[in-house]
Amino acid sequence: MSNPFRYFKTSPEIIRLAVMMYVRFPLSLRQVEDLLQERGIDISYETVRAWWMRFGPMFASEIKKKRVVAHRNWPQWRWHLDEIFVRINGETYYLWRAVDHEGEVLEVFVTKKRDRRAAMRFLKKAMKPYGRPEMIVTDRLRSYRAAMKVIGNADRQETGRWLNNRAENSHQPFRRRERAMAKFRSVKSLQKLAAVHASVCNHFNQERHLCRRDIFKQNRSAALSEWRKLGAA
Repeated sequence: MSNPFRYFKTSPEIIRLAVMMYVRFPLSLRQVEDLLQERGIDISYETVRAWWMRFGPMFASEIKKKRVVAHRNWPQWRWHLDEIFVRINGETYYLWRAVDHEGEVLEVFVTKKRDRRAAMRFLKKAMKPYGRPEMIVTDRLRSYRAAMKVIGNADRQETGRWLNNRAENSHQPFRRRERAMAKFRSVKSLQKLAAVHASVCNHFNQERHLCRRDIFKQNRSAALSEWRKLGAA
């Protein structure tokens, strides 16, 4: 594997730090520039933009590959599916999200419509790497039922009040990220950032409310250690 940082004068450690700060936290490009300046790193916010667009998808791909292998080794018990609308240049688009029973985002997908065809494309995209779950929880959108009849797993769908809160809550970090960016300019940028943001949030989500402080600190250190190795030759 060739070194992806070979044409950059800045050290890989600084690049990884800048990408993590921008994607993981709801910060603007200029805020990341100011925070790095306080640490003695003098770069432009446009450099931060170039770094995350170049290395963000690469880091997210490495994280996702490892998690796909881990998910394949365990049965897919329950998925939660939900969609939210996002405005781009005055037009409405829909961001679909698949979340497992532990709250980890499996797949995100942007479409112009939310009809049967869009729901079927989203389901196929999510099931291709992870396989089919035993149960799928959705809201009452008819497109899900129509798409599942075509795929052949309509009997696995479950709907009900408050059953899909896990998927709806998973949109909150993305909404905070969206406000920090002051909206999106294109569908391509929305799809790219949503996918990268989901993988990075999965990587650093340690569910601190479910474990002791010492265990949380160990898991957090392990996540940071793995992040510092991403993109290594």
